[in-house]
Amino acid sequence: MDATPKLIKGRKTARSNSRTTISIYLRNVRTVFNKVKPAGVIYPFGKSKNGLYAIPKGKNTKKALTQADVAKIASYPAAKGTIEQKSRDYWLFSYFCNGINIKDMARLKFANIKGEKITLIRAKTAESVDQETTIDIMITKQIGRIIDLHGNKPGTSDQYIFPILTKDMTPGDEYRAIQQAVQTINKNMTHICSELKIARATTYTARHSFATVLKRSGASVEFISESLGHRNKQTTQNYLANFEDEEKKKWANMLLPDSD
Repeated sequence: MDATPKLIKGRKTARSNSRTTISIYLRNVRTVFNKVKPAGVIYPFGKSKNGLYAIPKGKNTKKALTQADVAKIASYPAAKGTIEQKSRDYWLFSYFCNGINIKDMARLKFANIKGEKITLIRAKTAESVDQETTIDIMITKQIGRIIDLHGNKPGTSDQYIFPILTKDMTPGDEYRAIQQAVQTINKNMTHICSELKIARATTYTARHSFATVLKRSGASVEFISESLGHRNKQTTQNYLANFEDEEKKKWANMLLPDSD
């Protein structure tokens, strides 16, 4: 007789979650604790050596494009006025603007433009008084061109820069509009990267690519950390992808020149 447990119809078997999934769930729980600060409840999170629960760190899959790959994306001949062109340009805008996520990008208003820079408070920290993070982004020619091409017109101070959100949207409407924008960008970027025969680039990749290209160009971790709006360098390190094999080979050959 087979002693192996069989799946009863209509009932799912229990399964364990990965460290990454547990980490994501518990970080959200910690955020609620930090925001609500329930009276009479012992704060559970911290270092295990202090008798608290240390949230496990998920496996960090570093995803970043090289500067050369980003240049290929920027030069991709997307047809003017198409969703593909707008998706490509939105992705590039995120990359040029310190890797801001689409939620922060969608919420940008012309009032955020202060002379030659864009100043914003990350949506991730906007409701936290003790963790509010302001980011300054210098407006380059590339950023200016994307705003001129895809931005709302006329650009009044209380108007969103890009036509992703509208003033009359409810929080639920905003969430759905941002998710739709992310899906559309990712779908079109997948096609573009396939055509260019480079690694797939998503909205998530833009942030990692921004940080990694700066690192490979010689920028300090402190500068990259400030640009990303991180509060500590360790968080920034998680965004920095490994150097390309070509770079590793270059420095390996510097150890002792070949005498042949």
